[in-house]
Formats: sequence, C-alpha cells, structure tokens
Amino acid sequence: MNWITNYVRPTITSFFSRREMPENLWEKCPGCGTMLFHRELTENQRVCPSCGHHLAIAPRERFAHFFDNGLYREIEVPQPIADPLQFRDQKRYPDRMRTAQKTTGEREAMLVAEGEVYRTPLVAVAQNFAFMGGSMGMYVGNAIIAACRHAVDRRLPVVLFSAAGGARMQEGILSLMQMPRTTVAIDMLCEAGLPYIVVLTDPTTGGVTASYAMLGDVQIAEPGALICFAGPRVIEQTIRETLPEGFQRAEYLLEHGMLDRVTPRSKQRAEIATILRLLTNQGPVIYGDLPRPDPAAAIKAAQVPPAAPKDDGA
Repeated sequence: MNWITNYVRPTITSFFSRREMPENLWEKCPGCGTMLFHRELTENQRVCPSCGHHLAIAPRERFAHFFDNGLYREIEVPQPIADPLQFRDQKRYPDRMRTAQKTTGEREAMLVAEGEVYRTPLVAVAQNFAFMGGSMGMYVGNAIIAACRHAVDRRLPVVLFSAAGGARMQEGILSLMQMPRTTVAIDMLCEAGLPYIVVLTDPTTGGVTASYAMLGDVQIAEPGALICFAGPRVIEQTIRETLPEGFQRAEYLLEHGMLDRVTPRSKQRAEIATILRLLTNQGPVIYGDLPRPDPAAAIKAAQVPPAAPKDDGA
C-alpha cells in the first residue's frame, strides 16, 4: 500500500479544497438571462435591475416591502375541511398539501394581513403562486371572506395581490363555488363604501380572473403580467390563428381598456396609498413623517398589563 498516495494526498487535498457554493445564491432572470445575486434581488423586491422583469415574490416578502417598515398583523383564516372529496391522482391530495407546505413554509396559498402603507391603514391579501400554483380552493375563499369581514368591521380598504393558475382541481365543484362566495364578500365592501384595489401579478388566470381578481374599484397590474381566463396557447389551438404580440399581457390589456394602471413593484406603495386617500377623502400622502417604530418595544408594551390604580385613601 502506498500510504502517501492513499492517505497523505487525500488529507492535504481535503484541507485546501474549495467549499461548494450554495445553489440558492444566484438566480437567473427569465427575461434577459442575467445571473442575479440573491441579496441584490431581495433588496430590489425581486425585480431584475438589468431588464426590469418582475420575478415571482412570496406574500411575506411582498408584505415586508409593502407595509411601513415591514410591520403587519396577520389575520386568522378559518380552516376548511382537509380533503372533502378524497381526491387522488398520482398522489393523494393531503400528500400534495404537505409537500407544498414544506416547500413554501406556508399553511396555504393566501396570506391576509392588516397594516399601514404611508400611514394609511388597510387590509392586504396576497396569493402565493409557489403553493400549488396559487390555486383557488376553499381556504382562498375563506381568506377573502375573512379579509372583507375584518375590513368592514374596522372600516378599512382592501388591497389584493392576485397570482393564480385558476381553480384547485382537487376540490372540484367546491373550488368553483369560491367564485360566487368571493364575489359576495367583495359586494360587502361595496355596500360599506370601502375601496377595493386589485394588483394583478404574473400569472393571474382561470377562475380567479373570472371572479375577485377583476372586480376591483381600481385595477393595477405589474409590468409583463399574464392576465387571462384561457391561456394564449389554448386560444391559438382553438381558433387556429396567430395571436397579436403581447396578447393578454398587462400592457396589451391596458391599451384595450381592461386595466387602469400598469405600475412597477417599486412604485406600488406610493400609488396605492395615494389612490386610497383619494377614495376615502383623506389628506395627501406624507412621506417619512414619523420615525420607525421599535417592534420589540411595541410587542413588550402589548404584553405588559396596565398598572392598577393607586389607592389615594379616599
């Protein structure tokens, strides 16, 4: 046995070998192909600094940029029946749910929160496309209803960020029933005189587009977002014709009167706050009017019970 070859050389090599680079440090832009460093991408709200392509963003990360100082309070959503149809294809529905929960770290495909944007209180709802394609199931219906009820009780406007591939097939007709349920919930806001703003992100398709995603008082979209009921490939195969360039993209829909605005992610906070203040007869947006609150101090103050009044002997 050659101990130099078999022992000494591997030992020395192990000391000086380069450590493997983690795979999640870089991400390729789907628009221009540029390799983007994850920290730079996060600071830029997952928008490519080279071409402006808007990459998918998780609800919690979106809210961290959207709300003042990233502070918000999550609103509880009632849990529906876990597997109402006992659905199974290649996997059981509960198994798919567990996989999605493990991958995203979220309970379901929608997050509801209350907070302030430029000192404008509101309720925000965001879909997570990474969770089973942001599909609309019973939980999504419950989330929108919970958001609307909370908004009506607190007299707050609602802002919804849509990102979905349509209805959730594992819940069948129960998923389709969320279309009228969410429509009725949004009608509650209308009757209460509260604004409802929708921000359509890439992609927003299927039954979501046929219900709550297109019922906003103001319809805003992110640049390049695909917004449709049936996708362009399905339409081309059906009518056997070539569709116009950019068909069903945000800019095309804005040009044809389906949207009010196409707004980059970095400008959405100011624009939404301005629109909400106009619709609710509030004053103009004030930028940087107060110092950043201390989250730890706020939590500590909320946990300490008020002191008992002193007995003055009266």
